[in-house]
Amino acid sequence: MTAPLDGVKVIDLATLFAGPLAAAFLGDFGADVIKVEHPAKPDPSRGHGPARDGVGLWWKVLGRNKRTVTLNLSDSDGAALLRRLLADADVLVENFRPGTLERWGLGPAELHAVNPRLVITRISGFGQVGPYARRPGFGTLAEAMSGFAAATGEPDGPPTLPPFGLADSVSALAAAYAVMLALRARDVTGTGQVVDLAIIEPIMAMLGPQITWYDQLGYIQPRLGNRSNNNAPRNTYRCADGRWVAVSTSAQSIAERVLRLVGRAELIDEPWFATGSGRAAHAVELDAAVSAWVAQRDRDEVVAAFEQAQAAVGPVYDVRDILADPQYAALGTVRTVPDEELGEVRMQNVPFRLADTPGEIRHAGRRHGQDTDAVFGAFGLSADELAALRERGVL
Repeated sequence: MTAPLDGVKVIDLATLFAGPLAAAFLGDFGADVIKVEHPAKPDPSRGHGPARDGVGLWWKVLGRNKRTVTLNLSDSDGAALLRRLLADADVLVENFRPGTLERWGLGPAELHAVNPRLVITRISGFGQVGPYARRPGFGTLAEAMSGFAAATGEPDGPPTLPPFGLADSVSALAAAYAVMLALRARDVTGTGQVVDLAIIEPIMAMLGPQITWYDQLGYIQPRLGNRSNNNAPRNTYRCADGRWVAVSTSAQSIAERVLRLVGRAELIDEPWFATGSGRAAHAVELDAAVSAWVAQRDRDEVVAAFEQAQAAVGPVYDVRDILADPQYAALGTVRTVPDEELGEVRMQNVPFRLADTPGEIRHAGRRHGQDTDAVFGAFGLSADELAALRERGVL
C-alpha cells in the first residue's frame, strides 16, 4: 500500500542529532528525504562513535531512507540551488544557529516567497527568540537546564546526564509530530508555517508535574536514585548470578503481590502500606525485603516467579539481551537493513506499527554526496556544469 507520507518531499539541512533523526522518522513512513551536507564538512555524526572499516555506524541509523547531496549554502550559487530544491518541497528541517539562514538570504520570508506551502522546521538549542537564542546549544545542555539532570542520580551523588542523546531524541519525536501538525494545518489553509522547536523544551515536557508541584507546593523533586516518591518497592535488584532486575509497584495490587512473593506478607497489613506515598516513605524496609529474596535466586528464576505471581518485573538488558529476547523478535523491533558499504546492518526498527500503512527502513545511511549529480542533474545541469560547481566547492 502507499506509505502515509508518499509524495512528501523533505529537505534535511540539519546535523547532530535531533533534526536528522526527525527527518529519518518522516522518511520511515515514505517521505522523500534529501539530506544536504557541506561539500567539505559532512554531518559530524558520520564520525561519531565506533566505525567499521572507516564507516561511521551512527550515521547508518541517522541517515536511513535518505538521499544524500552536497551543497555549500554560504555560496550564492549554492543558496540558489537550495531555493530550486525547495520550490516543490513540503518540509525543510534545519538546525543552524538562529540568524544563519537569514544571513545567507535563506530565511523564512525568502523561502516562503519561493514556496508558500513550505513547512520550515527550525530546531535549535534555545529557540529563535530570547536572550539565549544565539548561544550554541546541544542536547547535553538541555538535559542540564530542563531539570532532568537535577532529578537524576543517587541522593548523595552529583546531577547525572544520560550516556546517549536523550534530549535530542525526544526533540526529534516532537519535531516530527510538529511537522505533521503543520502539514495538516496546510491542508486547511493552503500555506506552510514556521515550526520553532527549542531542544530545552520537549524533554522538560516529559518530566511530569515538576513545575506544577513547585508552583502549588514549593516542592522541588530531589534525586532519588532508582527509587520513587510515589511508590515502593521500586528499584533495581541484583540476582544471585550477578544480573539485575527492575521492579515496579505503581499499582497497589502489584505491591501486595510482590510482598507476598518475597515472603513478607505481614507488611501489607501496616497502615502505611495502603498508599504509594506511604510505601515510598518506607522504601528502605521494602527494598531490603525484595533485595534479600532476589539475591538468593538467578535472574531467570526471579523473572519466572514474578510472572507466576503476576507481579511487574523487567530484566535489566544490555544490547546482547535485546537481540536474544523473544518479545522484541515478535514485535520486529530490530531490523536487518541492506547497506551498500557494509552489506547488512542491524538497527532499531520504526518505533511503532501502523496496521495498514506500516513504516519501513529501506536502506541505511548513504555515502557523503552520493546522490548529488542525480538530484541536481534533474534541474537540467549538465555534467560539465556539475563538475564546475564541484571544482568551486559549491557541490
